[in-house]
Amino acid sequence: MITTGTVAVEGYERPAIAGSGTIACGLAACAAVGSEVLVLARSDASAWGAEETAQKLSAKVDGAEASRIKVTTDPSDLAGCDIVVEAIAEELDAKADLFRGLADSAPESALATTTSSLSIGAIAEASGTGGRLFGLHPFNPVVRMELIELCVPQGADPSIAARARAWCESIGKTVVDVPDEAGFVVNRLLFPYLFDAVRLLEQTGMKPEEVDRCMTLGVAHPMGPLALLDLVGLDVAEAIGDALYAETTEPHHRPPGRVVALTGEGKLGRKSGEGFYRYD
Repeated sequence: MITTGTVAVEGYERPAIAGSGTIACGLAACAAVGSEVLVLARSDASAWGAEETAQKLSAKVDGAEASRIKVTTDPSDLAGCDIVVEAIAEELDAKADLFRGLADSAPESALATTTSSLSIGAIAEASGTGGRLFGLHPFNPVVRMELIELCVPQGADPSIAARARAWCESIGKTVVDVPDEAGFVVNRLLFPYLFDAVRLLEQTGMKPEEVDRCMTLGVAHPMGPLALLDLVGLDVAEAIGDALYAETTEPHHRPPGRVVALTGEGKLGRKSGEGFYRYD
């Protein structure tokens, strides 16, 4: 609960996360601080993996309890939820299809997307969920990163902004309101830097560890740009770059050739075992 002026605002109390990947499991772990949280997975196999991962991550979150994380493959189980947060692949059609189903399965819930690059308005229009849909963008690793970018578009239910902020703060996050622009704030500023590091690599023949060492030691960044791209996922980075470039046509927003090539080879970074670096 937060207080705005003299009015106490309740956050969401019956959350669900639609997805079973890294962001979904991290959000579920954080949401297990104050209430039970339901995770919607596509298959039994992904449900088992998501339950194990989310419960393990909850040990890293103060106040979270693994027993509060429940996993289902049946969308109808979300009927009583007051917020459903989507965390699936960064593809407009896939998100729109999911939200159309969620709108029916959880008719009384607010709907949030964790998109890092797509327009909230475009997702709402494609899925027919205008008025209920807003952006709630956390950062990886979710259990450690404090920020959530909150994007509540024009035409959304007036109660969403305050309730979303209250819920995010109740699970230990700091909220910054951002406009419905491709990449919001962080990725809009971050990815030109990351992509420039790749172009420097291509132009000079330097080794990834040399570029990264310059930025960790010279600018005190906790992680070099190429290692960070591997952590984000090169497929995700390419999708973000494509979305930025489609909106701005700025050359520095376009994914570099090395990122596109590595993605095409299935070398996506940490999650695949190889990207700019190899991972055991």
